[in-house]
Amino acid sequence: MSEYTLTVTSPTQRGIVAKISVYLAENGCNITDLAQFDDTITGRFFSRVTFVSEEGIGIKTLREGFGDIAEELKMDWDFHEPSERMKVIIMVSRFGHCLNDLLYRWRIGALPIDIVAVISNHMDYQKVVVNHDIPFHCIKVTKENKPQAEAAIMGVVRETGAELIVLARYMQILSDEMCQQMSGRIINIHHSFLPSFKGANPYKQAYERGVKLIGATSHYVTADLDEGPIIEQDIVRVTHAQSSSDYVSLGRDVESQVLARAIHAHIHHRVFLNGNKSVVFPASPGSYASERMG
Repeated sequence: MSEYTLTVTSPTQRGIVAKISVYLAENGCNITDLAQFDDTITGRFFSRVTFVSEEGIGIKTLREGFGDIAEELKMDWDFHEPSERMKVIIMVSRFGHCLNDLLYRWRIGALPIDIVAVISNHMDYQKVVVNHDIPFHCIKVTKENKPQAEAAIMGVVRETGAELIVLARYMQILSDEMCQQMSGRIINIHHSFLPSFKGANPYKQAYERGVKLIGATSHYVTADLDEGPIIEQDIVRVTHAQSSSDYVSLGRDVESQVLARAIHAHIHHRVFLNGNKSVVFPASPGSYASERMG
């Protein structure tokens, strides 16, 4: 038996789940998990269906047969095989905690992706990346060469067939053009102090103001800096007895965990764009093992 996932977005209307269920049943499939959400504000319906093909009908046949239903209901849809590993490029600057965390999760199989390249504007992590047998590209970025640098980055994307870019504390602002080209396919991570504490040392500013919560936000990148649809967030409490160094250490931990969970949700097709926000269906029981680590 083969397991597949169907993702669906469509205008709100009656009978969507019924038609999906009937189609799968008529093709010898048994639904094992179904998540759905009907947004009455945007008028959009979202669903993620996991099922088993008990009679051996393949994904190609299922896709071909589903087309008529999808056209009738004006769906954006696709079938996915869990065995397919998404090709990912990681981009990093000089803070390596997220990169190292992702490499560890990838190495032990907790994050089932293919890391096809790491791109940086510095050489700091070349040895770490190469030791993992992953291609490393150092692409320097300045005000003068930014268009050429982004063209080089997109060249790596095309060459590797990358489906997702992860900004693992990559400290360069991407152009509007690149954001549009890769819409819904770039994930970023940042601390939760924005817009209150900007600049080079937000944790020190937070410490001096007596902040009691440190958090992180992972989101899709858009032309609006740090304002793309949010995928995942988390917080950790701090007290007056902790130092600014503690703030930094705790902040790095929560950033790493939030980014890993956001990637996990994206690669398993649990995230749906819904205007300026997102719909994120929770993982099924047992699938969070990789996200609980560390």
